[in-house]
Amino acid sequence: MSEMRRVTAICNGTVIDHIPAGHALQVIKMLRIDTHRSNPVSLVMNVPSDKMGRKDLLKIEDLELNQEELDRLALISPNASVAIIRNYGVAEKRVVELADELVNVARCTFSNCITQNPREPLPQKLILYSRDPIEVRCYYCGKRQDLGDIIDNLI
Repeated sequence: MSEMRRVTAICNGTVIDHIPAGHALQVIKMLRIDTHRSNPVSLVMNVPSDKMGRKDLLKIEDLELNQEELDRLALISPNASVAIIRNYGVAEKRVVELADELVNVARCTFSNCITQNPREPLPQKLILYSRDPIEVRCYYCGKRQDLGDIIDNLI
C-alpha cells in the first residue's frame, strides 16, 4: 500500500527534514520565520521515521536558508537535512553542522556575565562542550546555556 503524501510539493523554497519530534516550532522561532507572511509554511509534526522513530518536517516556500540560519538550526537539530527547492526539484542540499565555537549567534543568558555590560565590546562567544546531548557554555563566564533560553537570546 503506497503512503499518501502529507504535504504538497513546493515550487521554490527550503525543506528541513529530520527535525527532532516536537521541535519544529522552536526551529520556526529560531529561524525568525514570520508566521504572518503571505508565503506558505508547512509544518508536519510527529511523523514516523525509520532513522529517528518520530520526526518533524518544515517546508518554507520562497525562502532559502543562508549559512547563519543553518548555524542557528544546528543548535536544535544538528542532524537535520536541508534541501533547497527550485522549480519543484532539489537544486542543492545544505549541510547542518554544529560548530565547536558559536560567535555572535546568541547572547550569554547569565545576567552577570561580562558580555551583558554594554560598555564591554566583546563578541558573543559560546563553546560547544558536548554534542550528545548538546551542551553549550559561555566562553567568558563558563555558565551552561539552556537551549530554550538561547532561542530567546539570538542575535
